[in-house]
Amino acid sequence: MHPALTALLAGRPVPLEAWRSWWEQLEQRTLGPARDSDRAQAAALLASLTTRLPDPSTLAALTASLTERSPDPGPPVPGSVNIVGTGGGPATFNLSTAAALTAAAMGIPVVKTGSRAYTSAAGSVDLLERLGITLSAGPGATADHLAEHNIAFAGPHVYPPQLTRLARILFPLTLKPFGAFLNTLGPLLATVPVTAQLTGVSHTAPLDALAALAPTVRGRALWLAVNTAGADELLPFADNTLHTPAGTVHLPAGSVAPAAGTLADLAPRPQDLTAHFLGALQGRAGPTATHTIALNAAALALASGRHTRWSAAYGQALDALADGAPRALTERLRTHRKAAAHA
Repeated sequence: MHPALTALLAGRPVPLEAWRSWWEQLEQRTLGPARDSDRAQAAALLASLTTRLPDPSTLAALTASLTERSPDPGPPVPGSVNIVGTGGGPATFNLSTAAALTAAAMGIPVVKTGSRAYTSAAGSVDLLERLGITLSAGPGATADHLAEHNIAFAGPHVYPPQLTRLARILFPLTLKPFGAFLNTLGPLLATVPVTAQLTGVSHTAPLDALAALAPTVRGRALWLAVNTAGADELLPFADNTLHTPAGTVHLPAGSVAPAAGTLADLAPRPQDLTAHFLGALQGRAGPTATHTIALNAAALALASGRHTRWSAAYGQALDALADGAPRALTERLRTHRKAAAHA
C-alpha cells in the first residue's frame, strides 16, 4: 500500500510530496485492466475521503497535487465568471445553468463547469446533453465558444487528468458512490479562464474546509454562497451569506428578490427536463423560479465586476428573462451544434 494511503487511513497528515508520489505511481500504470491491488487502493482512497475529509493541511496538499497537473486554461477573460455548486442539498432543477445562461445574455462572459449527476436527478452535463449543447473539448474551443456566444460549457479537460485515471482503474466500479467528495472538491479543481467563481455550498458540504482552501485557488476570486435552506444556490426566500475575498455579504430573505415561494417551487422535473428548463429561461416556470434565477445571475454580475449594486443587476436579469434572451441564447447554442454536425 502506498505511504500516502497508509497515512490517510491512519488519520495522519499527508504532505504534498506523498500525494505527488501517489499520482506518479498511477501514471506509471498501463491503460490495460487494472490490477486488483490498484483498484482496491483507489477505492480505499476515495472511500476514506468520502467518509471524512482529512485535516486542512492534507486537504490543501491533495488539492495542490491535483491542480498542479491540470492543463493551463490560458489567460482569464476580463470580467468573466463561473457558477457551480457542491450538490447534496435540497433537490432543485438546474438553477446554476439557468443563471449562467441568463448572465451571459446580460453581457457577462461565463465559462460554466459542472458534471453528470452524482447526487441529483440530472447534472448540468446531463441537461446539456439532452439539450444538444456542446461542451468545449479544450482551452482553444473554450475560447472560441466564449468569443462567439459569450458562454462556454467546459468539458472534462478542465479537471485534473488523475481523476480520469482513477475512474479507469476503478472500472467496472463507478465514481458514483464517491460523489459526495467529488462534488465537494470538484468546484475547486477545475481550471477555467475566469476572473471569479460563485460556488454554492450546500448543508452537506464542509464550508469551513472550502473557505480554508479558497485562497489557494489560482487565477480566480472565489465566492462561497450558503443559505438557511441548505441549498447550493442563492434563494430569495432564505437568508443567504456570501463569503468573498473582500468580506462577508449578508442577503436576508426578501432583501433583493421577493421572499415568497418555497423549495417545492424549484423541484426538478426529470420527466419534463428540457421543456421545463427552457420555459424557466423565459420566465415561464413560475415566479419563484424566475426570481431565483435572476438572483443568482445578479450574483454573477457582481462577482464579475460588471455591476456593483444588487438591485441593478437583479433588475437587468429580470429584464433578460422577460425578453426571453437566455432562451434565445440557448437555441443559438443548439443550432450551432447541429450546424457543426452537418458541416
